[in-house]
Amino acid sequence: MNDTGSPETAGRGTATEYRSGLVALVGRPNVGKSTLLNQLLGYKISITSPRPQTTRHRILGIHTTEGAQTVYVDTPGVHKGRGKALNRALNRTALDSLQQVDLAVMVAQALAWTREDEQVLRHVLAAGRPVILAVNKVDRVRPRTRLLPYLKAVSERADFAAIVPLSALKGENLQALEAEVRARLPVGPPLFEPDRITDRSQRFLAAERIREKLFRRLGQELPYGLTVEIERFEELPRLIRLHALIWVEKPSHKPIVIGHRGRVLKAVGTEARRELEALFGKRIHMELWVKVREGWSDDERALRQLGIGE
Repeated sequence: MNDTGSPETAGRGTATEYRSGLVALVGRPNVGKSTLLNQLLGYKISITSPRPQTTRHRILGIHTTEGAQTVYVDTPGVHKGRGKALNRALNRTALDSLQQVDLAVMVAQALAWTREDEQVLRHVLAAGRPVILAVNKVDRVRPRTRLLPYLKAVSERADFAAIVPLSALKGENLQALEAEVRARLPVGPPLFEPDRITDRSQRFLAAERIREKLFRRLGQELPYGLTVEIERFEELPRLIRLHALIWVEKPSHKPIVIGHRGRVLKAVGTEARRELEALFGKRIHMELWVKVREGWSDDERALRQLGIGE
C-alpha cells in the first residue's frame, strides 16, 4: 500500500475521456458514512463503531477504475451545538471539506430524518455543490413499501441531483450510487497514482485501528475524551515495532481502559495487532501505554498536536 505523499497526476487516459474528482461524504453522526466508504473501496480505510463521532479526521479513500478516479472524502458527523473544542473541530473539519470538493453525497438514515439532517442539508446547499442523497440502512425497513413515502418526502426538501436508497452494511445498491457519482465528476486526469487507496500513513491507520478496538470493547464505558497517538513506528523487513499512547482526560479513566489485571488493554492490543498484521503484511510488535492529559479535548493546541481538526 502506497500511503504517503501528495496528490499527483498518474497519467492514465486523457482529459477528454477520463473523469476524476473529490466527493465529500457528509451527514450527521452514525448514519454510516465510514461503512459506506469502506464498502465503496472494498477496503477498510475508516474505522467504525456504534459510538457517535467515531470519525475524527478527514480521510481520503481513492477508488480508481478504467474510466474514472473517485476520491471520496470521509468526514466527521456534523452535529448541533458548539460544545468542547473537539466538537467544534469535528464540525469545522466536516464543513470545510464541502468547500474543496466537486460533489457531495449526503448520507441519511431511512425513515429517520432529524433536525441534524436538516442542518447538514443547509450546509451542503450553501456550499453550492451538486448533492446526491444516499438513503442508508434500507435493509432495516420492513416492509419495503414504507420507504416510498419517505423518499417522496425527502425529495421535496431540496433539488437533489439524485436520490439513491442503499444499505452500506449489506453492500446493496452501491453500484447505482457509484454510477450517479461518476456521471457528475469533472472530465480530467486522475489526481492520484492508480495504486493509491488513501492519503493516510501507516502510522495513522495503526492509531485508528487501536482506537476502534477501544471504542468497540468499552462501549458506553469508554470516556469520550480518549484518543490514540503513535509515539514510535519502526518498520523492519519482516516486522513493525510500534509504541502507542492512549490518552485519557482524568486519572479515573485509566483503570477503565486498562481493565482488571490489564485484561481490557491486552484484548485491545491482541485484536488490533491481528488486524494490523493482515493490513500491513508483517508481524507487529505492539506496546500500549495509557496516560493522562487533562482537558485535551477542550484544548485547541492539544488538538492540533494530535492532528485533530487539521
